[in-house]
Amino acid sequence: MSPLSKLHKIGAFAKLAKTNLRTLRYYEEVGLLRPAARSSGGFRYYRDTDLNRIRLIHSLQELGLTLEEIGSSLENTREIEDRKEKFSKVHAALGAHSELIASRLTLLEAQKAEIELARKKLEQCEHCESFPSLENNYCEPCEVDGQRLPNLISGLF
Repeated sequence: MSPLSKLHKIGAFAKLAKTNLRTLRYYEEVGLLRPAARSSGGFRYYRDTDLNRIRLIHSLQELGLTLEEIGSSLENTREIEDRKEKFSKVHAALGAHSELIASRLTLLEAQKAEIELARKKLEQCEHCESFPSLENNYCEPCEVDGQRLPNLISGLF
């Protein structure tokens, strides 16, 4: 059995990773991903575990990191030979990922609170005689309480 038989050729790997060849090549170019092997013809081959690397990169992107920041976070973790250094680097990367998620959760909770505030105000608006239009500056400020509308409602009105 050929050592390449357990690996995925770049096209098949791109489909499994739900990405495209260009992205994989770019990830290699900027140091985020390295093929497990290359054929004599230059084709790139990837391991199943490289899918986890792609998922991690995408997860960090969803948290708002740039590819450069991701590269710094993941820098050489797979190439480190010293056991203590490798585990230390992986612990640091996991800690940074956890902090990003905690920060995102805080932001999402604040956005959720804004939505609830907007919903409560909208209930009040539904019973008001005024209707948001250009003539009343889209009910800004509110004719009932004189206050500014929550940003979400103001943006939608």
